[in-house]
Amino acid sequence: MSSKVTDPNGVVRVSRLASGLTVISERMERVETVSIGAYVASGTRHEAPNENGVSHFLEHMAFKGTQRRSAAAIAEEIEAVGGHINAYTAREQTAYYVKLLKEDLALGADIVGDILCHSTFAPDELERERGVILQEIGQANDTPDDIIFDHFQATAYPDQPMGRPVLGTETLIRGMKRAALTGYMQRHYAAANTVVAAAGNLEHEVVVALAEQHFADLPRDPVPVPLPAAYTGGEFREARELDQVHLILGFPSVAYADPDFYPVMLLSTLLGGGMSSRLFQEVREKRGLVYSIYSYSAPAIDSGLFAIYAGTGESEAAELVPVVLEQLGRVQHDVTEVELARARAQVKASLLMSLESTGSRCEQLARQWQVFGRVVPVAETVAKIAAVTTADIARAASRLFRARPTLAAMGPASRVPSLPAIAETLAA
Repeated sequence: MSSKVTDPNGVVRVSRLASGLTVISERMERVETVSIGAYVASGTRHEAPNENGVSHFLEHMAFKGTQRRSAAAIAEEIEAVGGHINAYTAREQTAYYVKLLKEDLALGADIVGDILCHSTFAPDELERERGVILQEIGQANDTPDDIIFDHFQATAYPDQPMGRPVLGTETLIRGMKRAALTGYMQRHYAAANTVVAAAGNLEHEVVVALAEQHFADLPRDPVPVPLPAAYTGGEFREARELDQVHLILGFPSVAYADPDFYPVMLLSTLLGGGMSSRLFQEVREKRGLVYSIYSYSAPAIDSGLFAIYAGTGESEAAELVPVVLEQLGRVQHDVTEVELARARAQVKASLLMSLESTGSRCEQLARQWQVFGRVVPVAETVAKIAAVTTADIARAASRLFRARPTLAAMGPASRVPSLPAIAETLAA
C-alpha cells in the first residue's frame, strides 16, 4: 500500500509493508539533513503494575549494544558523521531517532533498526544502566517542580497504568530482571504498532528499501491493547521543607479526536500559554504572587488532562488559588476576539516553526498516523485553528472547569485551599 499527500512543507508519502510496518517520509528539498526514527505505539500505559518503568528501561538499554555493535560503537559511528542519536519514552509511545547529513541516511536507518531489532541486553550493561535510572529517579524525587507532575498524574488516574510514572519506582527498577525487558519487548514491539518516519532531503523509495532491510526482524504478532484510562481525580499533599509551594490544579480533558481538541488547545494558550496570557498577567505581573505559572493540555488516545502549574511562596498560596479560580470562572464567558486572535497566532506560528525541523516533522508524522490513521495536512490543521470561535473557547472552558478537579501540592502548602473548597468555588 502506498499513498501521497502534498503539503506546503513537502511531499508526504506513506507505504505499508507486507510485515505490517508503516513507512512515512516527507521530502524537504531545501535542507541538507535527514531525520529517521522508529516510533513504537507502546509506553507507560501499556505496562503491567509489576513492570512499571520497563518501557523507559528498554529505551535506555537500546543504546547499550547489539549483536553487531558495542555501546561505544553506536555512539562513535553516529558521531563520526556528525550525527545525533536519541530516544524518549512517553505514556503512549517510545521513540528512537537519529539526525544526520542527507548522504548518511543509510547509516541512520541501519543503526535505528539494529538497536530496535538486535539489542543484546548484556548483563553488565544492564546493571550499569539500572544504576543510571535509579540516579534519574532520585534526581526527580529531589526536584519538586518535576516530581509534582507524577503525583498529579497518579492522583488523576489512580491504580491504573495511565497514572504510573514513566521512570517507574526505585523498588521495581532495582528488582527488574533481564527477562522482564526482553519479554515486554517481544510482546509490545511489533511491525504493526511501529512507524518508521523520515523527513529531509530524501527519496521515499530509498527509505522504504532501508526499512525493509533493517526492520525485517520486527515481530509480526498482534500486540496487547492497553486498559482504558479512567479519570478519577482527588487531592495529593506532601509537606516538605521547601521555600516554595509547588501546586498543580487540573481537570479531565479531551482526547485527540474530540471535537473540542482545538478549542482546548487555544484555551490553554490564552489562559496560561505565554507572557500575554491571562494567568501570567493577572497572577505574576499585576500581583507578583509567583515566578512561574502556566497551563497545559495533555491529550491522549482516549482521554486527556488540562492543568495549571504554579510555584509560589507559603504566604502567597492563600491568595494565589482564589485568583486562579476567578480566572477559570471568567474565561467561561468573557473571551475576547483580540486575545483569541493572539492565541491563534501563537499556536499557528508554533506549528509552522516546528515544521522547519526534520526531527519534529518525523515525530508529527508518526504520531498523527498512530492517532488518526492518516497524516493530517498542515492546511487542515491551520483551518481548524482558524475556525475556533470565542463561543467555542467559552464552551470548552465550561466543559472542563465544571468537572471534578485534581489537586497536587508539595511544600509548605497548609494555606492552599482544600479540594472540596476549590470544587465548591468552581461550581458557584
